[in-house]
Amino acid sequence: MNKFKISIQGMTCTGCEEYVAVALENIGAKNVKASFRRDEAVFELPDYIGVERASKAIDEANYKPGEIEELSPQEKDVVLDNDSDYDLLIIGSGGAAFSAAIKAIEYGAKVGMIERATVGGTCVNIGCVPSKTLLRSGEINHLAKVNPFAGLQTSAGDVELAPLIKQKNELVSELRNQKYVDLIDEYGFDLIEGEAKFVDKNAIEVNGEKLSAKRFLIATGASPSLPPISGLEEVDYLTSTTLLELKKLPERLTVIGSGYIGMELGQLFHNLGSEVTLMQRSERLLKEYDPEISEAVEKVLIEQGISFVKGATFEHVEQDGEVKKVYITVDGKKHVVESEQLLVATGRKPNTDSLNLSAAGVEVGKRKEILINDYARTSNEKVYAAGDVTLGPQFVYVAAYEGGIVADNAIAGLNKKLDLTVVPSVTFTNPSIATVGLTEEQAKEKGYEVKTSLLPLDSVPRAKVNHEITGVFKLVADSKTLKVLGVHIVSENAGDVIYAASLAVKFSLTVEDLRESLAPYLTMAEGLKLVALTLDKDVSKLSCCAG
Repeated sequence: MNKFKISIQGMTCTGCEEYVAVALENIGAKNVKASFRRDEAVFELPDYIGVERASKAIDEANYKPGEIEELSPQEKDVVLDNDSDYDLLIIGSGGAAFSAAIKAIEYGAKVGMIERATVGGTCVNIGCVPSKTLLRSGEINHLAKVNPFAGLQTSAGDVELAPLIKQKNELVSELRNQKYVDLIDEYGFDLIEGEAKFVDKNAIEVNGEKLSAKRFLIATGASPSLPPISGLEEVDYLTSTTLLELKKLPERLTVIGSGYIGMELGQLFHNLGSEVTLMQRSERLLKEYDPEISEAVEKVLIEQGISFVKGATFEHVEQDGEVKKVYITVDGKKHVVESEQLLVATGRKPNTDSLNLSAAGVEVGKRKEILINDYARTSNEKVYAAGDVTLGPQFVYVAAYEGGIVADNAIAGLNKKLDLTVVPSVTFTNPSIATVGLTEEQAKEKGYEVKTSLLPLDSVPRAKVNHEITGVFKLVADSKTLKVLGVHIVSENAGDVIYAASLAVKFSLTVEDLRESLAPYLTMAEGLKLVALTLDKDVSKLSCCAG
């Protein structure tokens, strides 16, 4: 028997899948799996039946057959059978979990998903969705108070935080249902509510019941971690989760940690009207970024009125009534920072403590993150992991990508490697920070001779007309080939621009390719072309749109 995959246009429902399956079975095909969502069918044919008969059968069934691909032996399903409770059992219900579940169902697998709390994971419930909708509200309030346009009379009153939180919660509930809960019945996998723990290498226990599976996926995510600061556990501190449930705006907010979470949430509350102080141990903000990016971000946030404390040694924290006091030492001098609310935003830890991973033979790293290989497989060949629990790039789109790879490998046996060489990242401050590819330092460490281009934001026409000119575009290229190695941006809409830069890095485009591309005038995306031109031209001496 030979196995084939054929693309099919015209299928719109499960009924269509059945018609296609019957049409193929009538010519002698076996193990037919048609999918209207993937616009394809996978099937096996005996050697004596020509594959062209499959195209004819689909055409006669009034669907449009496309390309036929013969699948190699390793691409044949490896899991599907009736020996276990499930083909794929998933612990967690976030982006990685649902991506894996949907693709596994499309392969014909029986899938179970275990969730101990709320379906949907970090992004929709307590991460991306709630924070970004509130960030937008903060931007609007800030612009109402600080309007750069002459003749416009705008103002902002006191913010009522409770209605904003209520609106945020309604949006979260709506998207949780649309993008997660409703899909459980749509795709037909089992949701099991409860705490999961491994009992051996082949089974887990949930609510006292033992469940077996051919393959497992651990996608339990991560949660806020606490730094070792004396007295912190005796103080009513906030995390990125609990901060977004406050009903009253604090007059003063102190943030320990100024990574992307600390900066986003610190600026949010500053824009809503709180007096905000960001504190960090490092001497430089965003030390993993190029210095020009760090300097631009620090400059603009200070211009907006946010206080920074860098190079701080945290001595201890205490609470006096409702006031939180953070005792620090900076440059040998002792200081006390007081506020009504204290946010701790110093990173995240993987959610692995309750899984009893040792029983499954699953190895973890120094921070208890699950260690995986290039195929997302753990030290137990039956167990895979994806998303934040591995402490890889902590973005929901990375988690979803990894979950899909898990289904390809664990169910279909495709042996696909994870490819995270080009991962764009965005910090949703205003202006936003977006980066993809190598920094200048990273490129040099990898042995490249680099050529860099730096474009101040006041050279981008869109920024000029917006009257918001603090920021920068930076391009890192191979000096020999002029291949684009990295792009780093501080500007409004940087997150939208970075996708084009991601394609440039992923597909090895050159500086010349960017120069020769047409960029719409008066968009921030034009900055990408201008920073390419800046490599050997002074763009301030060019006319509008000139290359």
